[in-house]
Amino acid sequence: MKCKDFLNELNDFLDGSLDPKLKAELEDHLVWCHHCYVVCDTTKKTIQIYRENDVYELPDPIRERLQTAIMQKCKAKQKSE
Repeated sequence: MKCKDFLNELNDFLDGSLDPKLKAELEDHLVWCHHCYVVCDTTKKTIQIYRENDVYELPDPIRERLQTAIMQKCKAKQKSE
């Protein structure tokens, strides 16, 4: 199996919707191909992060500084227009 073939099947591999023979071929490819392993692992982790969709509450001082900085940028942009 070539990397191109692996990448074409990556979505179905991660969804678990492959026949067992093709899944085994893809898993074998991951054993020896570091590049595809990294792509697969990173994609899997990205999907997990997206699915968890945790909201991180900023501490009040950071939120206030961020809001102030955004407002200053908006005001500066309005003056330059």
